[in-house]
Amino acid sequence: MQDYQFVDGTRLSSVIEALIFASPEPISEEKICEIIAKGEENLGLEVDAIEPFVEKLNQRYEENGLSFNIEHVAGGYTFSTKKRFEPWLSIFQHESAYRKLSQSAIETLAIVAYKQPITKPEVDDIRGVDSGYMLRQLLEKVLIEVSGRLDAPGKPLLYRTTKHFLKHFGINSIDELPKPREIDEILKDDDMAEHRQFLFDRQLELKELQETAEDEDATETAMSLIEAVEKIDEEEVPDLDEYTADVLQLDDEEEESDENDEASDELENESDKIRKNLEDESTKKEEE
Repeated sequence: MQDYQFVDGTRLSSVIEALIFASPEPISEEKICEIIAKGEENLGLEVDAIEPFVEKLNQRYEENGLSFNIEHVAGGYTFSTKKRFEPWLSIFQHESAYRKLSQSAIETLAIVAYKQPITKPEVDDIRGVDSGYMLRQLLEKVLIEVSGRLDAPGKPLLYRTTKHFLKHFGINSIDELPKPREIDEILKDDDMAEHRQFLFDRQLELKELQETAEDEDATETAMSLIEAVEKIDEEEVPDLDEYTADVLQLDDEEEESDENDEASDELENESDKIRKNLEDESTKKEEE
């Protein structure tokens, strides 16, 4: 089919490209045709026509040396970076994986993926611990979803993986998951051993960086305390050495001396009064 041109000059291939680019999840051929038909009723676009357009778009990306292409995963089309750019993206991808899913979450997700549909009690029984928190995390990340209730006492919820799960792991269906025997062979593979060592080394590096950052924070705190003490020392603070026991004792003696002087003055005044009275009486008798 030729690249149809709309009235405004827009090419059909560009519309398909824009829809795939804007879709938050893989978009199916049926959905693309449905959207285009709403905008151009006269265009009889068949589902089978989408794939040739995608191939042309990928050919254009390759000719221009672009780092991405369109892939068909989880029942639809989505953009992804090309595999040859993996060496430059590997560190970023490994670190992102660690931030997104913990070991317990991966364990719980694997149980759901291989045993779906499955209930929480069944997951708990396999793991040997309560899995409620892990299931909620996986639900929030849209890796699993509730698919109904089990026809049993209590009607427990059933969980299964989502299309986002397929996209996350780059597969089209659950049937593409490796079998347990294949997983054992993969883990024994030398390339996988190198991969595990790479992740282990990255963990150690991140831990060392975190410890270094914590040590730097502690040093900054200590420096702040030292600076605070120095600031206090620079301020005018009374010298306590001036207030020795001898000085305090002298102050007490001075207070006692003042009190004694006041008492002495009072006694002298009383003596003067008594002396004056005696003199007055003596003078009076002589006159008689």
